[in-house]
Amino acid sequence: MKVEGRVLLKLSGEALAGGTGFGIDIATVKQVAAEIKVGYETVKQIAIVVGGGNMWRGKTAEEAGFERANADYIGMLGTVMNALALKDALVQMGVPCRVQTAISMPTITEAYTREKAMQYLNSERIVIFAAGTGSPYFSTDTTAALRAAEIGASLILAGKNNVDGVYDSDPNLNKYAKRFDILTYEEMLLKKLGVMDLTSATLSEENNIPTFVFSMSEPGNITKAITGEITGTRIVPNKNE
Repeated sequence: MKVEGRVLLKLSGEALAGGTGFGIDIATVKQVAAEIKVGYETVKQIAIVVGGGNMWRGKTAEEAGFERANADYIGMLGTVMNALALKDALVQMGVPCRVQTAISMPTITEAYTREKAMQYLNSERIVIFAAGTGSPYFSTDTTAALRAAEIGASLILAGKNNVDGVYDSDPNLNKYAKRFDILTYEEMLLKKLGVMDLTSATLSEENNIPTFVFSMSEPGNITKAITGEITGTRIVPNKNE
């Protein structure tokens, strides 16, 4: 897969948690940052959306009795912590980086504006988008699709844990599961493959932005995804892409 132009990298919060699956593991953050740095040397315009599942899961909290909007806001704060940790690791490695949040918190970092984000990207600074869309009921997958459309990204790189693409069933449970090399967004939704939600798929399809799903489980895979040197599943608006 050839990677050209500006890309948006979607990282799960669990990618920063190390082996525990919870919290921020400093060694893991530094490893992820080092991989992004190598990719940055090839693809200079990189935006990142990071999840907050290593800190808090709004859906799980709702099921436990929390009010949904409040649970989602707590999750958004988790993404800010992840973004700040990743930014610090990148800056220490000499990679210019900025964090923008969808919720204003001026004593910590700057609020998201498309104009400023574009200025940073055009000057080859990585931009990490945190706090989701700023509104409850939207996933960070939707945030990735929305920000990718706003900044004119040519591709969304969606890193997953313990799976190297999109399968017709769970490959961790079914050894005969088949991995798709390419799918349309429509096919993915019709097959109910659970890769992303309807809103994020619709946004990506309408704005003609393909998504490449890859595994983050092996060291070096983030670099390989950014530079186009890894296998996975390409999800496209139509099969002519």
